[in-house]
Amino acid sequence: MAGFRLLPRLNAENRFFWTSGSDGRLRFLRCEACETFVHPPRPICPNCQSEAVSPATVPGTGVVDTYTINHQKWQPVLEVPYVIARVAIDGAPGVYLTTNIIDCSVEAVEIGDAVKVAFEQHDDVWLPLFEKA
Repeated sequence: MAGFRLLPRLNAENRFFWTSGSDGRLRFLRCEACETFVHPPRPICPNCQSEAVSPATVPGTGVVDTYTINHQKWQPVLEVPYVIARVAIDGAPGVYLTTNIIDCSVEAVEIGDAVKVAFEQHDDVWLPLFEKA
């Protein structure tokens, strides 16, 4: 799966998220007023409209909420099949991250699997991928 990646453009709002893996920790924005987690990153809380949002570290674990197996070879260097999953993030109620499940066969992934983050570095970007816990 490491052969091809479209990388995000870093900006003031999302830089913390895409570079958090440099110290091995997963972070999401959290509202300091109402404690709602905010993802994708944005400058105000969607719950209370407070501008007091800042990165908060979460455990880096979660549960596979749903997934699909991709068999389409979109680029020549892309290795297929691979799993695209939505992971419910532990410690961040309401936050789901669309990611890949790595380091296991696609047949080994099931809804409800416990997973943990495994960052994949590409230049300044640390992609938060997940592997079975």
